[in-house]
Amino acid sequence: MSKDAISVKGLKKSFKEKEVLKGVDFEVRRGEIFALLGSNGAGKTTIINILSTLMKSDGGKVAICGFDVQHQPDHVRQSISLTGQFATLDGMLTGRENLIMIAKLRGVSNPAQTADNLLARFSLTDAGNRRADNFSGGMRRRLDIAMSMIGTPAVIFLDEPTTGLDPEARMEVWETVKELADGGTTILLTTQYLEEAEQLADRIAILHEGKIITTGTLLELKEMFPPAKVEYIEKQPTLEDIFLAIIGKKEEI
Repeated sequence: MSKDAISVKGLKKSFKEKEVLKGVDFEVRRGEIFALLGSNGAGKTTIINILSTLMKSDGGKVAICGFDVQHQPDHVRQSISLTGQFATLDGMLTGRENLIMIAKLRGVSNPAQTADNLLARFSLTDAGNRRADNFSGGMRRRLDIAMSMIGTPAVIFLDEPTTGLDPEARMEVWETVKELADGGTTILLTTQYLEEAEQLADRIAILHEGKIITTGTLLELKEMFPPAKVEYIEKQPTLEDIFLAIIGKKEEI
């Protein structure tokens, strides 16, 4: 069995005249949190849509858990779950009813017990019988991620999961993501929040102008940066400093 849960080689995609992905290459190891960083329009969501079989590529080879995305899409779908940028809840249903509905759609043997277990795992038991449209932003996001866990997928795609959340809700989602990874789930996370990648990711890839321009741990990326400035105190570069330096945007003086 390959140690890589996700393998992407030479991925290309164009929309009309615009080439969005120009040969993207990266691998995600089993059980790790892998963060894909990039500016708005860099192609992060396009990559997620291709990997999750929602969109066809124009070239390249993509495998999820050893299954070819183009030729074995049904096997891929059985191995993955996707949480997009916006929560996909039915606001008229309670939190518990949302979970039961998805469990039934995925053919889980005991939908009610599955829902109760997930409500407890995501600290939503007390809110389980409230309608989802009365949930806070953080609770909606946690419920959305809980829904993506039904059927125990090997790989979860989180496409900018904390967009629009307040800091407290963002912290709640971070804790949830860490718990999933600790349980052995492979997570591919796209984000514009550099602090989010710093907090969560085992490895980080930077997508710029249609290509992955560097990949590594936070420590490895820091080693690419000039030595820390020593003034009154030692100033270590933040991931934002590294990101801007790598894509060629100089710090304004």
